[in-house]
Amino acid sequence: MEKQNVFIIEDDINIAKGLQNQLNLRGFYAEANPGGETEIEDLIMEIKKVDAEIVILDLILPKLDGFEIIKAIRADDEIADIYIFVFTDVSDEDSRARGLSVGANQYFLKEDFSLEDLAEKVKKIMENREAMEGQENGGTYQF
Repeated sequence: MEKQNVFIIEDDINIAKGLQNQLNLRGFYAEANPGGETEIEDLIMEIKKVDAEIVILDLILPKLDGFEIIKAIRADDEIADIYIFVFTDVSDEDSRARGLSVGANQYFLKEDFSLEDLAEKVKKIMENREAMEGQENGGTYQF
């Protein structure tokens, strides 16, 4: 798997840095924005600066609404195709459905995954996605 850039938006510094470390150990280049206290426009600029292919975000942030961040990413032609993982404590089915309907690709609950488990899940999903894209483009892969 080619090294992919990941941008983490999480206000809990321990989760943000822990996830960043776990992803880096698995061959990603991960950068975290611990806090989520900037404006959405500033986050979008940071995502572009990092050249992120993956965003992992919490829905509940001090000053921002995670759903609005997803919408802003999807509305920006330059980054609209980024793969978005939601990693949150928001466990109700309506929020999950809303997150997926506004453009999240995956929705995970913090209570269900350790940081190590989430990093491994991200790696496997992205490897599978890469393999599927290779098959669509006529490539061959061995599993």
